[in-house]
Amino acid sequence: MRKPLLSLIAVAALAGAWAAPALTRAAEEKKTKEVGQYVDLQPVALPIVVDGRLVNYVFVYVRVNLKASADIIKLRDKEPMFRDALVRDGHKTPFVLPNDWQKLDDARLIAAMTRDANAIAPGAVASVTITQQSPQKRVMPPRPAPPDMP
Repeated sequence: MRKPLLSLIAVAALAGAWAAPALTRAAEEKKTKEVGQYVDLQPVALPIVVDGRLVNYVFVYVRVNLKASADIIKLRDKEPMFRDALVRDGHKTPFVLPNDWQKLDDARLIAAMTRDANAIAPGAVASVTITQQSPQKRVMPPRPAPPDMP
């Protein structure tokens, strides 16, 4: 009776020794992936307008990353202001890519949103990122222009 009990204790000790490094690795990974302060905007549908014609909408998810010293509660209450600025920019000058009507021009959108976010929350914005883009419908890419004939 003692042998099965001792072997069961040995197996339990080995399992604990094997699991301990895995737990410490998970804790270390969690520490390295510390999440900073941010404001996630509700999804916004931005138009794709080509030659004055509405071709598609792209739903964009934007995150405004904040500095560590920012007042997160106060700035999360300003989320509608961030979203409104994004909608105004997207309709004033659509962020259209000339070769793809299912995505937005990331660089132009981020530049415009960073400018607006800094105006809304001066000194609190670290960066702006686009977390996701989803087109309303699948649209064929534009055809290349035919070559000019002499």
